[in-house]
Amino acid sequence: MTKILVVDDDQKITRVLQAYLEKEGYAVMVACDGPSAVELTREESPDLIILDLMLPGFSGEEVCRILRQEGFRVPIIMLTAKSALEEKVQGLALGADDYVTKPFSPQEIIARVKSVLRRTAHADAILADIFSILNGDLVIDTLAHKITWKQVAIELTPTEFKLLEMMARHRGRVYSRSQLAEDIFDYAYEGYDRTIDAHVKNLRRKLKEADIPPVLKTVYGVGYKIEE
Repeated sequence: MTKILVVDDDQKITRVLQAYLEKEGYAVMVACDGPSAVELTREESPDLIILDLMLPGFSGEEVCRILRQEGFRVPIIMLTAKSALEEKVQGLALGADDYVTKPFSPQEIIARVKSVLRRTAHADAILADIFSILNGDLVIDTLAHKITWKQVAIELTPTEFKLLEMMARHRGRVYSRSQLAEDIFDYAYEGYDRTIDAHVKNLRRKLKEADIPPVLKTVYGVGYKIEE
Protein backbone atom coordinates (compact mmCIF):
# COMPACT_ATOMS: atom_id res chain seq x y z
CA MET A 1 0.00 0.00 0.00
CA THR A 2 1.26 3.47 -0.88
CA LYS A 3 2.32 5.38 2.25
CA ILE A 4 1.82 9.14 2.48
CA LEU A 5 3.17 11.39 5.22
CA VAL A 6 1.10 14.53 5.90
CA VAL A 7 3.01 17.24 7.78
CA ASP A 8 1.07 20.23 9.15
CA ASP A 9 0.59 21.74 12.61
CA ASP A 10 -3.07 22.48 11.83
CA GLN A 11 -4.95 19.40 13.07
CA LYS A 12 -8.06 20.32 11.09
CA ILE A 13 -6.05 20.16 7.86
CA THR A 14 -4.34 16.88 8.73
CA ARG A 15 -7.65 15.24 9.72
CA VAL A 16 -9.34 16.27 6.48
CA LEU A 17 -6.41 15.22 4.29
CA GLN A 18 -6.05 11.92 6.14
CA ALA A 19 -9.74 11.13 5.62
CA TYR A 20 -9.66 11.92 1.90
CA LEU A 21 -6.37 10.11 1.28
CA GLU A 22 -7.46 7.00 3.17
CA LYS A 23 -10.70 6.98 1.16
CA GLU A 24 -8.49 6.76 -1.94
CA GLY A 25 -6.73 3.73 -0.48
CA TYR A 26 -3.52 5.32 0.80
CA ALA A 27 -1.92 4.54 4.16
CA VAL A 28 -1.53 7.89 5.94
CA MET A 29 0.92 9.00 8.63
CA VAL A 30 0.77 12.42 10.30
CA ALA A 31 3.45 14.70 11.76
CA CYS A 32 2.87 18.13 13.29
CA ASP A 33 6.40 19.59 13.35
CA GLY A 34 9.68 19.57 11.45
CA PRO A 35 11.68 17.16 13.64
CA SER A 36 8.83 14.60 13.68
CA ALA A 37 8.56 14.77 9.89
CA VAL A 38 12.25 13.99 9.46
CA GLU A 39 12.15 11.17 12.02
CA LEU A 40 9.05 9.55 10.52
CA THR A 41 10.59 9.68 7.06
CA ARG A 42 13.72 7.96 8.33
CA GLU A 43 11.70 5.27 10.10
CA GLU A 44 8.83 4.65 7.67
CA SER A 45 10.18 5.63 4.21
CA PRO A 46 6.91 7.09 2.88
CA ASP A 47 6.19 7.06 -0.84
CA LEU A 48 5.17 10.74 -0.83
CA ILE A 49 5.19 13.66 1.63
CA ILE A 50 2.67 16.50 1.81
CA LEU A 51 4.65 19.18 3.63
CA ASP A 52 3.51 22.52 5.07
CA LEU A 53 6.15 25.26 5.08
CA MET A 54 5.25 26.91 8.40
CA LEU A 55 6.05 24.31 11.05
CA PRO A 56 7.14 24.28 14.71
CA GLY A 57 10.67 23.04 15.39
CA PHE A 58 11.96 24.01 11.98
CA SER A 59 10.37 24.92 8.68
CA GLY A 60 9.19 22.77 5.80
CA GLU A 61 12.05 24.15 3.73
CA GLU A 62 14.49 22.83 6.33
CA VAL A 63 12.74 19.43 6.38
CA CYS A 64 13.10 19.28 2.59
CA ARG A 65 16.74 20.32 2.73
CA ILE A 66 17.62 17.70 5.37
CA LEU A 67 15.89 14.86 3.55
CA ARG A 68 17.51 15.68 0.23
CA GLN A 69 20.93 15.98 1.87
CA GLU A 70 20.40 12.54 3.41
CA GLY A 71 19.60 11.08 0.00
CA PHE A 72 15.83 10.65 0.30
CA ARG A 73 14.24 10.97 -3.16
CA VAL A 74 10.68 10.72 -1.87
CA PRO A 75 8.37 13.11 -3.80
CA ILE A 76 7.42 16.17 -1.76
CA ILE A 77 4.37 18.36 -2.32
CA MET A 78 4.70 21.64 -0.43
CA LEU A 79 1.71 23.40 1.11
CA THR A 80 2.32 27.12 1.13
CA ALA A 81 0.49 30.37 1.82
CA LYS A 82 3.11 32.11 -0.31
CA SER A 83 1.77 33.18 -3.68
CA ALA A 84 4.80 34.93 -5.19
CA LEU A 85 6.35 32.85 -7.97
CA GLU A 86 9.88 33.56 -6.76
CA GLU A 87 9.08 32.14 -3.31
CA LYS A 88 7.55 29.01 -4.80
CA VAL A 89 10.55 28.49 -7.06
CA GLN A 90 12.85 28.87 -4.06
CA GLY A 91 11.04 26.01 -2.35
CA LEU A 92 11.19 23.88 -5.47
CA ALA A 93 14.90 24.59 -5.78
CA LEU A 94 15.40 22.98 -2.37
CA GLY A 95 14.14 19.71 -3.78
CA ALA A 96 10.34 19.80 -3.60
CA ASP A 97 8.50 18.29 -6.55
CA ASP A 98 5.28 20.29 -6.55
CA TYR A 99 3.40 22.86 -4.50
CA VAL A 100 -0.19 23.75 -3.60
CA THR A 101 -1.13 27.23 -2.40
CA LYS A 102 -3.46 27.62 0.57
CA PRO A 103 -6.41 27.68 0.72
CA PHE A 104 -6.91 24.50 -1.29
CA SER A 105 -9.56 21.84 -1.71
CA PRO A 106 -8.90 18.23 -0.65
CA GLN A 107 -9.81 17.20 -4.20
CA GLU A 108 -6.96 19.34 -5.52
CA ILE A 109 -4.52 17.62 -3.17
CA ILE A 110 -5.76 14.19 -4.28
CA ALA A 111 -5.29 15.16 -7.93
CA ARG A 112 -1.75 16.43 -7.27
CA VAL A 113 -0.87 13.29 -5.30
CA LYS A 114 -2.04 11.02 -8.10
CA SER A 115 -0.22 13.07 -10.71
CA VAL A 116 3.07 13.09 -8.80
CA LEU A 117 2.88 9.38 -8.02
CA ARG A 118 2.28 8.60 -11.71
CA ARG A 119 5.33 10.59 -12.67
CA THR A 120 7.54 8.89 -10.08
CA ALA A 121 7.81 5.97 -12.45
CA HIS A 122 10.77 8.02 -13.70
CA ALA A 123 12.66 8.12 -10.42
CA ASP A 124 15.42 10.33 -11.72
CA ALA A 125 13.13 13.07 -12.99
CA ILE A 126 12.27 16.47 -11.57
CA LEU A 127 8.49 16.34 -11.28
CA ALA A 128 7.31 19.91 -10.83
CA ASP A 129 5.64 22.07 -13.45
CA ILE A 130 7.99 24.88 -12.41
CA PHE A 131 11.53 23.83 -11.52
CA SER A 132 15.04 25.19 -11.51
CA ILE A 133 18.65 24.13 -12.01
CA LEU A 134 22.01 25.84 -11.56
CA ASN A 135 21.36 26.74 -7.92
CA GLY A 136 17.90 28.06 -8.76
CA ASP A 137 19.13 30.64 -11.29
CA LEU A 138 17.75 28.90 -14.39
CA VAL A 139 13.99 28.54 -13.95
CA ILE A 140 11.87 26.45 -16.32
CA ASP A 141 8.15 27.23 -16.13
CA THR A 142 6.26 24.66 -18.19
CA LEU A 143 2.90 26.23 -17.37
CA ALA A 144 3.85 29.62 -18.84
CA HIS A 145 6.25 28.01 -21.34
CA LYS A 146 8.93 30.38 -20.10
CA ILE A 147 12.65 30.19 -19.29
CA THR A 148 14.38 32.73 -17.08
CA TRP A 149 18.03 33.14 -16.12
CA LYS A 150 18.48 35.19 -12.95
CA GLN A 151 14.93 36.49 -13.49
CA VAL A 152 15.64 37.59 -17.09
CA ALA A 153 13.51 35.88 -19.76
CA ILE A 154 15.20 33.90 -22.53
CA GLU A 155 13.44 33.63 -25.89
CA LEU A 156 13.34 30.03 -27.14
CA THR A 157 11.40 28.36 -29.91
CA PRO A 158 8.89 25.68 -28.82
CA THR A 159 11.28 22.93 -29.94
CA GLU A 160 14.23 24.46 -28.08
CA PHE A 161 12.05 24.76 -24.98
CA LYS A 162 11.06 21.09 -25.18
CA LEU A 163 14.67 20.01 -25.62
CA LEU A 164 15.85 21.99 -22.61
CA GLU A 165 12.92 20.93 -20.43
CA MET A 166 13.31 17.24 -21.19
CA MET A 167 17.04 17.08 -20.53
CA ALA A 168 16.85 19.38 -17.48
CA ARG A 169 14.21 17.14 -15.86
CA HIS A 170 16.60 14.19 -16.22
CA ARG A 171 19.93 15.80 -15.44
CA GLY A 172 22.83 13.48 -16.20
CA ARG A 173 20.79 11.19 -18.44
CA VAL A 174 22.13 10.89 -21.99
CA TYR A 175 19.55 11.17 -24.76
CA SER A 176 20.26 9.83 -28.23
CA ARG A 177 19.18 11.91 -31.19
CA SER A 178 16.48 9.39 -32.06
CA GLN A 179 15.07 9.53 -28.49
CA LEU A 180 14.98 13.31 -28.61
CA ALA A 181 13.30 13.29 -32.01
CA GLU A 182 10.63 10.81 -30.95
CA ASP A 183 9.89 12.64 -27.70
CA ILE A 184 9.94 16.12 -29.22
CA PHE A 185 8.12 15.41 -32.48
CA ASP A 186 6.12 12.34 -31.31
CA TYR A 187 7.37 10.20 -34.18
CA ALA A 188 10.58 8.95 -35.74
CA TYR A 189 11.54 10.16 -39.16
CA GLU A 190 14.47 10.21 -41.53
CA GLY A 191 16.94 13.00 -41.10
CA TYR A 192 16.42 13.41 -37.35
CA ASP A 193 20.17 13.51 -36.71
CA ARG A 194 20.75 16.76 -38.53
CA THR A 195 17.46 18.26 -37.34
CA ILE A 196 18.17 17.61 -33.66
CA ASP A 197 21.77 18.78 -34.05
CA ALA A 198 20.53 22.05 -35.54
CA HIS A 199 18.08 22.66 -32.69
CA VAL A 200 20.71 21.81 -30.08
CA LYS A 201 23.19 24.16 -31.76
CA ASN A 202 20.67 27.02 -31.65
CA LEU A 203 19.72 26.26 -28.04
CA ARG A 204 23.37 26.14 -26.98
CA ARG A 205 24.01 29.48 -28.71
CA LYS A 206 21.10 31.17 -26.94
CA LEU A 207 22.18 29.84 -23.54
CA LYS A 208 25.71 31.10 -24.17
CA GLU A 209 24.44 34.53 -25.23
CA ALA A 210 22.56 34.73 -21.91
CA ASP A 211 25.85 33.98 -20.04
CA ILE A 212 24.52 30.65 -18.76
CA PRO A 213 27.24 28.11 -17.86
CA PRO A 214 27.73 25.38 -20.50
CA VAL A 215 25.43 22.71 -19.04
CA LEU A 216 24.33 21.26 -22.38
CA LYS A 217 26.94 18.59 -23.09
CA THR A 218 27.65 16.46 -26.15
CA VAL A 219 28.35 12.78 -25.50
CA TYR A 220 30.21 11.85 -28.66
CA GLY A 221 28.78 8.90 -30.51
CA VAL A 222 25.68 8.85 -28.29
CA GLY A 223 23.80 12.14 -27.97
CA TYR A 224 23.27 14.98 -25.49
CA LYS A 225 22.66 15.60 -21.79
CA ILE A 226 22.28 18.39 -19.25
CA GLU A 227 24.96 18.23 -16.57
CA GLU A 228 25.58 20.88 -13.93
